[in-house]
Amino acid sequence: MISGMQFTPDQPIGIFDSGIGGLTVANAIHHFLPEERLIYFGDTAHLPYGDKSADAIRYYCLRISKFLLEQRCKMIVIACNSASSAAYDMLLDFFEGKALFVNVVDPLVNAVIDRGYQNVGVIATKATINSAIYRNKIKSANQKIRVNQLATPLLAPMIEEGFYNGNISKSIISNYLEHEDLRGIDALLLACTHYPLIRREIDEFYDGKVAILDSTDLVSSEVKKILAAENLLNAKRSGPDSFYVSDFTSSFEETAKNFYGEDIHLEAKHIWS
Repeated sequence: MISGMQFTPDQPIGIFDSGIGGLTVANAIHHFLPEERLIYFGDTAHLPYGDKSADAIRYYCLRISKFLLEQRCKMIVIACNSASSAAYDMLLDFFEGKALFVNVVDPLVNAVIDRGYQNVGVIATKATINSAIYRNKIKSANQKIRVNQLATPLLAPMIEEGFYNGNISKSIISNYLEHEDLRGIDALLLACTHYPLIRREIDEFYDGKVAILDSTDLVSSEVKKILAAENLLNAKRSGPDSFYVSDFTSSFEETAKNFYGEDIHLEAKHIWS
């Protein structure tokens, strides 16, 4: 809760990621809460966060959050699993009283607990897997749940290059999902915001025998629940959404359409200078 904070419903929601993968989360929030204005920041100058140190990730997250607060955001959604793992608690402490914060980890963990899964697989970047945040949070809620993790570092770059829904992606996805660490699971957590773009292929691999959970719908519901509890749901959109990146190339804008599902304009914002 943010008792004492001075916010108004028409203030925007800030969303950030190490690059453009978090646009899957932004798009889900856009459709679930169409009256909310969004400000997205993709740190394309430092992507991917998945192979960065925790200290480096925390530094990037601090600066990006400061930028979003300068835009008067009432809430900041950390649309990156690596950033959520490394920096969420630090951001809560550092910016206490200045904004609401939502990460992409807790909604997935809560869904596992609420739905009673017993054998859970987690696929993600090396940074997220090495943090063991999903395993630790799930085990802390229920020690009996079996949690198997697998780093899948080829998936994010494969998706960004547009190699999905084809023979190349099918081969790479199958190679990962056939790993012995994922045998016998009843649910698979897609713990990277890129992975919703290959959810259909993962569903096809398991042929409906394994529940697939990704962060898009779950985070959108969490955002709505928190804003409603704070009486901060916007009733009428107050302006257009904005999409910023820390380093701009035309290829980022082309790829952004795949993640967001529609044309958007990316604007370079050099917050590091």
